Amino acid sequence: MKSLKRTTPDDSASHQANEEERLEVLQSYNILDTDPEQVFNDLAQLAAIVCDTPMALLCLVDGERQWFKAQVGLEVTQGSREYAFCQYAMQAPDVYEVADATVDARFAEHPLVTGDSNIRFYAGAPLVAHEGKPLGVLCALDTVPRELTTDQREALRILARQVMAHLELRRTRLQLEDERQKLNGILRMANNSGEALYNTSRKEIFVKQDQRLVRIATADLQYVEALGDYVNLHTIRERFTVYGTMKDLETKLPGRDFARVHRKYIVRLDRIVAIEADMALLDGVREGSLVRAPMRVPIGSSYRAGLLGRLILV
Repeated sequence: MKSLKRTTPDDSASHQANEEERLEVLQSYNILDTDPEQVFNDLAQLAAIVCDTPMALLCLVDGERQWFKAQVGLEVTQGSREYAFCQYAMQAPDVYEVADATVDARFAEHPLVTGDSNIRFYAGAPLVAHEGKPLGVLCALDTVPRELTTDQREALRILARQVMAHLELRRTRLQLEDERQKLNGILRMANNSGEALYNTSRKEIFVKQDQRLVRIATADLQYVEALGDYVNLHTIRERFTVYGTMKDLETKLPGRDFARVHRKYIVRLDRIVAIEADMALLDGVREGSLVRAPMRVPIGSSYRAGLLGRLILV
């Protein structure tokens, strides 16, 4: 068998000088230890077909191990980086071949060579990121010594580029999704802040009475009372009846000043002068020398804790 013409790195350099940068790029893909994906399984299968080998691996190399995103003909999912074929192959400038591992001192004692897998032949095309850092290898393996043809080497190069294209698309998709979630979070915060500002600064509302709109200062409201399909708004001097629901009113009143105390009642907090058992007493209205008795509003049991949490208790 003729000798293979290939460039190999210095065997003593098991890690690149810029290994930290390489690992940072690898981590940016968020691919390690992820579930199998059909597109990568297909590319590994194609590598085995075009190279006419019974085994193929899509191997990514991190700091201590080689991890297989896809594999054909092998059950292993990862292995030690020490003495691994792939750590040499990923540093090669082109397809890296080992014609017969049993006669290569670096791999003769490799578990895949000495074990049941009986590896003899290895060929790998490096997976190089857009940043120029090698991430791993797309490789084909056989149980007999051999070498690739020129066309097979070219096919393996093409498939390795396809692997990287899909990894890049995957990374971009994840980054876009991350940015989308961040943007949604910012928008939610902005909307919540805007709504809170709108609610807390709302000092008046308009209600429709007959054929006119009447402006009511929220500071004049004592309480709101549900009445079937209508709602009564009780101010310090008069009552307004409008068509609507308590939920609608809750969204229109400033949440800082009002509290739901019963399924049928919303009260203005600064009108509460006392709480007696399950009743809230609301400040009466002074009319000349007369003072109306406090208005008694029931407190629902499911609303009591929330109401007390809004009050300053000593």
